[in-house]
Amino acid sequence: MTEAKLNVKLLAHTPNPDLTTATAAHLCYASSSIDDLIKKVDSAYAEKLLKRLIGEGHWSVLEHASFTFGIEGVSRALTHQLVRHRIASYSQQSQRYVNAKDFSYVIPPKVKDDKELTKKFEEFMDKASELYGEFAEKVPKEDARFVLPNAAESKIIVTMNARSLYNFFERRCCVRAQWEIRILALEMRKLVQEAAPKLFENADAICERLGYCPEGKTCGRYPLKEEVLGKK
Repeated sequence: MTEAKLNVKLLAHTPNPDLTTATAAHLCYASSSIDDLIKKVDSAYAEKLLKRLIGEGHWSVLEHASFTFGIEGVSRALTHQLVRHRIASYSQQSQRYVNAKDFSYVIPPKVKDDKELTKKFEEFMDKASELYGEFAEKVPKEDARFVLPNAAESKIIVTMNARSLYNFFERRCCVRAQWEIRILALEMRKLVQEAAPKLFENADAICERLGYCPEGKTCGRYPLKEEVLGKK
């Protein structure tokens, strides 16, 4: 039994995502041929165009770039949140077929800060592993898995287009997002900013773009929407 460690890899992405999305955007406003568009849309033009279109909310062109991540060292609690982002493709390690005896697990930081709670947490994980092993000898793994905790590690492959990633970052980079998925979102954002710096230059929590908090319960960094719009 070991503590799981987050590991995120950008496995693949659309070639030249900045130029691809900028070319798609320019096509909407030009009568040029595809060959002429390719010649015109260079790096400098792509940066200028993407900044304007993203700022204006013209995000449909971002769907032409996709990114695939390999993710491990996360809890089942996290993946249950992650798959709520529906415009994406997921392939997750199956607890029906993979033997979960001696599973790795994620310890929440608030638990880890307390030695007594950490001890109880680890003892519970050991007991869950022991119970799973006992069940797995008598019933199918798909039934034995019912005793596994939310803390059990999972591995998942995720593919999202750039528009979906913006939506993901706007909600999960927020300081009020659940801590584990926020750490994952920040790591994924770092990887795509390296692969497509112009495309994801302004990817952040939604309050950074709007200048106010639309959630109804601000962390204090930005005022509430009603305050900005003068409704209070």
